[in-house]
Amino acid sequence: MIGVFDSGIGGLTIVRELWRKLSGYRLLYFGDTARTPYGTKSPETIIAYAIQDTEFLLEHGAKIIVIACHSASSVATEALRRRFPEVPIFEVVTPSVKKALQVTRKGVIGVIGTRATISSGIYQRKVAELAPEVKVYGNACPLLVPLVEEGWLKKPETRRIVKKCLIPLKMRGIDTLVLGCTHYPVLKPVIQAKAGKRVTLVDPAEEVAEEVFRYLETHPEIRETLARGEDHAIYVSDLTEAFEKVARLFMGRRVKLLKADCEMSHVIKPNFCAAS
Repeated sequence: MIGVFDSGIGGLTIVRELWRKLSGYRLLYFGDTARTPYGTKSPETIIAYAIQDTEFLLEHGAKIIVIACHSASSVATEALRRRFPEVPIFEVVTPSVKKALQVTRKGVIGVIGTRATISSGIYQRKVAELAPEVKVYGNACPLLVPLVEEGWLKKPETRRIVKKCLIPLKMRGIDTLVLGCTHYPVLKPVIQAKAGKRVTLVDPAEEVAEEVFRYLETHPEIRETLARGEDHAIYVSDLTEAFEKVARLFMGRRVKLLKADCEMSHVIKPNFCAAS
């Protein structure tokens, strides 16, 4: 199976793209809803959580890992690759950077995301490695996640907050904007309207799905190990009606969430699942 983890439900935007791009492959998702958000945690804590999330997915049949969480992608990718050297691990930052560099016209890129993602400076470092002449500006937008999870997609308050988040980046003259959080693609119409028609949006969900697709095309030895079928599994570490509602919003259809059973895996630490 293709395993995907996120700090919560937002990573389902990436699952949706993987379903679309890799139809026929079974997907296994884990959303750490009991400990969300990761974006406010320290790098050490995020790495520890990411290791546990990956162990959960591997024990339940994943052969490939996709880090849907931008905060974990920013600070935990290298730690995961050292810990699991035999497992193909994909993160959302690198494919987003490559796409942004392809579409930028003036060489001025903006990034919005959680505090952890923006403060990590990961986008600036990745861009500097590939195109040091390109400028990258980031702005943390922590209020957007709760607005999305409340379903306030068309509320005037949401439009005002998006506008305020983008003002510092528009003042820098960006022509490309990376949606550096799994929740943000749900707000694409609002973000595009406030960013302006001349700003190209980069959706990491689309880019990482394309990267996994290309990888499997060129690695048949991995492709042949992946389970086929439509019986996907979506686990969360805490299950509430609110999470089910948000999952429907992100997936565009009803999906069944499964509560991760703390007894069924020795890798799950005592604080991994919410108390029952």
